[in-house]
Amino acid sequence: MKSVKIKNHDMMWDIAADIRFPPNFDEKLRYPVVVSVHPFGSCKEQTSGNVYGEALAREGFVVIAFDASFQGESGGTPRFIESPTQRVQDISHVIDYAVTLPYVDADRIGVIGVCGGGGYALSATLTEKRIKAVVGITPVNIGRLFREGFSNYDPIGALEAMAAQRTAEARGGDLQVNELLPASPEVAKQNGLTERDVFEATDYYKTPRGQKQGGATQMLFSHAQNTLGWDAFGFAETLMTQPMMVVIGQKVGAFGAYRDGMEIYGRSTAAKDRQLVELSDWSHYDIYDMTEPVGLALEKMLPFLKGHLSLRNT
Repeated sequence: MKSVKIKNHDMMWDIAADIRFPPNFDEKLRYPVVVSVHPFGSCKEQTSGNVYGEALAREGFVVIAFDASFQGESGGTPRFIESPTQRVQDISHVIDYAVTLPYVDADRIGVIGVCGGGGYALSATLTEKRIKAVVGITPVNIGRLFREGFSNYDPIGALEAMAAQRTAEARGGDLQVNELLPASPEVAKQNGLTERDVFEATDYYKTPRGQKQGGATQMLFSHAQNTLGWDAFGFAETLMTQPMMVVIGQKVGAFGAYRDGMEIYGRSTAAKDRQLVELSDWSHYDIYDMTEPVGLALEKMLPFLKGHLSLRNT
């Protein structure tokens, strides 16, 4: 693995990324590349890199897992901004970097994403036609989630509160950085926060199972207005022309990955190849890192990506 800083010429900061190489890598050959996009509140060292990134690299792909702007080891201030527009642009910036690498075949670029990263990967594919295949792994349309559960189904009230907080910060007040999860599974139980996705997210992000320094699970409240007005799947019926796959678990939780996965699959009628993978006994966070559901997901993803990215080195 190689860690790099990707120059972002549109902004004044770099994107931090890890490049994973296949076995017997030869820089004189050209390989298909997969860009791996981390979830909301996550980082490149978690499921996007250490689970799916490593698995795809073992199978012959060059994989680039990166930290979103304002998050992890990437630049950008203030910290902890979750900007869907920027998250999608980050994918194009990483592709800009990938196509300059002599061992990357610019005609064989795929993107995968997990959770919110799955929504961003699918959204990027609508307009970024250098992407030749995309997989949304338990994908979440973060705009829909913010308009609903994350705003207590009061998006206008949330926007008004964000506006007031942004004004206070512009006048010198302290930044409001919201912690998105309970401090531990025990704290979640004590406070009755046992809904499947909330509790399992806590078990992943707040225990040694998945906890990493860059996975902050925090959000700058005052800069989230655009998230509520964003839709990962806008114009999918027309613009989703590339091969796409969605992997979802049938154990449904409040964050809505099952619903969102079914929606984007149903709407992507122009895709050259669209595939829906339902894992009957597994939930959203099981598919992050649990051996059996990850294996089941990879059983479908690997033939899909190898077929559409022509896994052969030249």
